[in-house]
Amino acid sequence: MTPRANGTLSGKSLQEFVLEGFQGGLQTPALLFALFLALYLAAVLGNLTMIVVITLDARLHSPMYFFLKNLSFLDLCYSSVIYPKALANVLSSAKVISFGGCASQFFFFSMMGTTETLLLTVMAYDRFLTICSPLHYPITMCPEACARLVLGCYGGGCLNSGVQTILTFRLPFCSSNHIDHFFCDVPPLLLLACADTAINELVMFGICGLIIVGTTLGVLISYAYITVTILRMRSGAGRHKLFSTCGSHMTAVSLFYGNVFVMYAQPGAVESMEQGKVVSVFYTLVIPVLNPLIYSLRNKEVKEALWRLGHKHTAP
Repeated sequence: MTPRANGTLSGKSLQEFVLEGFQGGLQTPALLFALFLALYLAAVLGNLTMIVVITLDARLHSPMYFFLKNLSFLDLCYSSVIYPKALANVLSSAKVISFGGCASQFFFFSMMGTTETLLLTVMAYDRFLTICSPLHYPITMCPEACARLVLGCYGGGCLNSGVQTILTFRLPFCSSNHIDHFFCDVPPLLLLACADTAINELVMFGICGLIIVGTTLGVLISYAYITVTILRMRSGAGRHKLFSTCGSHMTAVSLFYGNVFVMYAQPGAVESMEQGKVVSVFYTLVIPVLNPLIYSLRNKEVKEALWRLGHKHTAP
């Protein structure tokens, strides 16, 4: 890359970025590598287990578990888009990612994140229909309808990601090629641009805010109806079972939405990079580890399916 006369980089000659990652002493890279590797392996193992169990166990072939399997797939891809490269960079002195690699990483990361946000709302809608409209549920949530809902989530994810990627990577990055993050994301990339980023920040805040507020309202309205319906039930055991099932989903929604809102849907989010790195680790790695635990430990059907699968492969 050729510096300009004022010491900045030519936008046309920019071919790669340097991911700065986390700052620290000599022991920091080794500790980060061990932490990232342990969490990433846990995320891969947990989500692959959920996908395999739901696929192989016929008793889990229902809309709720179809959506849960897709959630596990998204969490698996979500982490895999970021952490293999992050792990390689932790122990590398170069920490380089190509311009195209950075754009690709951001596109798929953004697509998976938006799709998961929409899918969590679809899962709330599925719970609403199950509890509040059980007679119409088999018709409303037939396999074709479930497939269309999931495809719609992916379509929305691709649309948002495409807009964000085009707007971000058409900017001239001529001030520096050092990204103050461990993966390619909008806030740190906007700080490198030598053009006015007001439109980009407005679009990011507007689209992300609209998605988060819209989906949050969808979840809250669904669970408001669910809560009223459950409280009207006479069976205490039935109320406990339904609250337990819905509680798993509400826990996952609260964790994911809360972190995404802190990172993308508030003005000034692009200015707090150190906080952003920690928040990013939580929603790109910790949550994919927690989701299989949340949905398995609090779900009797999943635990029974795990036991049947384990017993089937260990029985003589």
